[in-house]
Amino acid sequence: MLNVENNPDFLNSFIDYIETILNKSPNTIKEYNYDLNNFLKFLKIRFKMTNEKDFKNIDIHDMTIEDLKRVTLDDLHAYLGYLTRNNNSKATTRARKVSSIKALFNYLTAKTNMLDINPAQNLESPKLGKRIPKYLSLDDSKRLLRATATTSSEKERNIERDYAIITIFLNCGIRLSELVGININHISFDEEKLNVIGKGNKERTIYLNNACIKAIKAYLDVRPNDIKTAPNDKPLFLSEQKKRISQRTVQMIVKKELQKAGLDTNKYSVHKLRHTAATLMYQNGVDIRALQELLGHESIATTEIYTHVNNEQVRDAVENNPLADL
Repeated sequence: MLNVENNPDFLNSFIDYIETILNKSPNTIKEYNYDLNNFLKFLKIRFKMTNEKDFKNIDIHDMTIEDLKRVTLDDLHAYLGYLTRNNNSKATTRARKVSSIKALFNYLTAKTNMLDINPAQNLESPKLGKRIPKYLSLDDSKRLLRATATTSSEKERNIERDYAIITIFLNCGIRLSELVGININHISFDEEKLNVIGKGNKERTIYLNNACIKAIKAYLDVRPNDIKTAPNDKPLFLSEQKKRISQRTVQMIVKKELQKAGLDTNKYSVHKLRHTAATLMYQNGVDIRALQELLGHESIATTEIYTHVNNEQVRDAVENNPLADL
């Protein structure tokens, strides 16, 4: 539940804007609210508006637009420095906070004219090093699917459900939130497609291959009918309590199946299955633009992390140089 009672009026105006106009997801709105609360508390300390040093106890509800008129680029740099030194914040975390700050000041200047000058206009985001995503090899992916389809004990239940979950992750590359949000009516077996709700409540279509169709149908054959959800709520995947499965339960399922397959659960997770699907598809010739659409990335730059090649491919490239034997 989003708590905005202690926010200043200008912040709540911004929250209303990103929720109703920009249609940001609840998780994104929560992150904006947290980041900007933290930033405003820092300003209270920097501008000597409070003697309280514990961020948890700093009250910001009385801050006004006049207070923000004092903010300069130096203050913003000081905040990023504080995050680095005092919170050991990673570059990715600082980049997210920069994005939140820039969005707020853009709203207060360009959208509402509450401020005449945007102090964040020239605020740069920390440079992020490109990371090669961890993913399962094709052989390990097959091993995971075989392990999921196999009963490890007589007490093990929900094999069809768990196999369908792993199959969809590895074949479609959808997000965890997208998987738990699937309703039965989101699936068209005639057209072999699935509609998912992604970030920003954006809907996209994912076409299902034969493996996904078979796995989903096998699960539906054993899925309980006496579900305990609202009349209009028809979730595909159910928990033991016959309610919509939670993200935490899915994470536990994936961890269990990774362990059964003998794969490192410290290295692989639900999100790594998304990386696996994307990487295997790219390596098998899928166009980068098609992959962007499938994964629901707003920017092609996000999808380009899957254009990496592994060390063996680099070695082969050098070995295949026509000058190698000279």
